[in-house]
Amino acid sequence: MNWAVILPLLLFLIAIFIIGLWSSKSLKNTNSFLQDYFLGGRQLGGFILAMTMTATYGSASSFIGGPGAAYTQGLGWVLLSMAQLATGYFVLMILGKKFAIMTRKYKAITLVDYLKERYQSKWVVILAAISIIVFLFSAMAAQWVGGAILIESLTGLSYTSSLFIFALSVMVYVIIGGFRAVALTDTVQGIVMFIGTFILLIATIIAGGGISNIISDLATENPNLITPYGFDGGLTPLYVSSFWILVGVGVVGLPQITIRAMSYKNARAMHRAIIVGTIVVGFIMLGMHLIGVFARPILPGIEKGDTVMPLLAMEVLPAWVAGLVLAAPMAAIMSTVDSLLLLVSSAVVKDVYVNYIKPDASNQLVKKISLTVTTVIGILVFLMALSPPDLIIWLNLFAFGGLEAAFIWPVVLGLYWKTGNKYGALSSMMVGVGSYIFFHIRLPNAFGMHTITLPIILSFIAFIIGSLLTKRFKRSY
Repeated sequence: MNWAVILPLLLFLIAIFIIGLWSSKSLKNTNSFLQDYFLGGRQLGGFILAMTMTATYGSASSFIGGPGAAYTQGLGWVLLSMAQLATGYFVLMILGKKFAIMTRKYKAITLVDYLKERYQSKWVVILAAISIIVFLFSAMAAQWVGGAILIESLTGLSYTSSLFIFALSVMVYVIIGGFRAVALTDTVQGIVMFIGTFILLIATIIAGGGISNIISDLATENPNLITPYGFDGGLTPLYVSSFWILVGVGVVGLPQITIRAMSYKNARAMHRAIIVGTIVVGFIMLGMHLIGVFARPILPGIEKGDTVMPLLAMEVLPAWVAGLVLAAPMAAIMSTVDSLLLLVSSAVVKDVYVNYIKPDASNQLVKKISLTVTTVIGILVFLMALSPPDLIIWLNLFAFGGLEAAFIWPVVLGLYWKTGNKYGALSSMMVGVGSYIFFHIRLPNAFGMHTITLPIILSFIAFIIGSLLTKRFKRSY
């Protein structure tokens, strides 16, 4: 084992654990366990809000799968990835004050709480909870695979042993600390991600002999690597522009992102988060995907794209610096996993158990159930991640697409269109998820567009028609 690499990473994991343990103190004497455990008491400041959004959105696909895809496709994938630049800005501008006001009015603790009060429908709640549980399981599995691959690359341990170490390190601080622990650790992780990206980008450029030399090497290997169209020419203008729906517009519908728009302290915090978040996300996404492309001349012939990041760090950096830099992808993965784990737990505990099984559950019982459910979910995801896919970015993007197809219009039109009702929301969710799964299996990238495009359009039409037809039907009777 290369202890010069492992020790800095180990120290980082210990620091994260200590922060999580410290955060758990606020839960010991709380009178509102659900709000404090799943929402942090709605007290996030601007910088913490920006960093927790960045850290949650920057995941294994950004730091492991993304650079791997960029390594394969070239600069075209960098262009595609930069659609994510406006993500935080877009989410907070669309949801912003209105969403925070409405969720406080409804006393909503989860996204499904908001949908429950807005549409007054048991079936909207159940369908929403099922969508969160199913798709976020896929997303979590992708992150756990990424964490295990990173530890495996560094230590030489087996994949299963690496997965166990990662799972244990994340589950402990999430279970004991809740959302407050997640937000505070996300802030540390976001800073580490920013610094790690900067160091590795500079080191990669130096190792490649400068940007002009790297570009020349790429062009010599395959001219398509330095065009917007990718290695095989598959990144067409239509596909790249439609991809923005997945990683830009549709992000408004991701529960792990919308929950952050419920948790900030005041308008000033939101405005500061918009500025800081946009800068940090832009730099990290540009830096990490450029690193993936620039790694190709330095480490030619890598067959498994998910190993590009750790192999490159150990190639171009001193061992102890590589350990510090590799804390960045570990931070990205952990920060996404902790948020998703908490979201699935809240869907089971708050949206199903408290809402429909035992509404009069005591604070102590809810606490016990929450900790148990979070633990069980973690174990189930561990089992799911034992058989990893070849490139984790696709598993992560599949989950993103399913969640966006389910939630974007019930959330956005529920805020801005009074005529929207439960029938429109149900129609939108069923058509969105159903068509997304159909297109993903039978007609991926139909008409040259990303698979998410048509389901988003169809779910929008279903929401409008479902709401208008039922309104007209009620009037006639």
